[in-house]
Amino acid sequence: MAKIIGMSVIYGLLIISTTVAIFFFILFIISVKNGQYDDSYTPSVRMLFDDELVDEPQDQDNKTNNETT
Repeated sequence: MAKIIGMSVIYGLLIISTTVAIFFFILFIISVKNGQYDDSYTPSVRMLFDDELVDEPQDQDNKTNNETT
């Protein structure tokens, strides 16, 4: 009898978890279609900061080379 109750609990949990997963997947699809994840600002700003990140290590290397000479 305990096995029958245990299996019915497992089946219930499977149904509930599948329902919740489908619900969140539908919400995700709706948000993507509405443009929730569109980001048109960051790529244009990112190119302005890439050079600064590359220049910093080169400047540090030049400082250490100048100090040793």
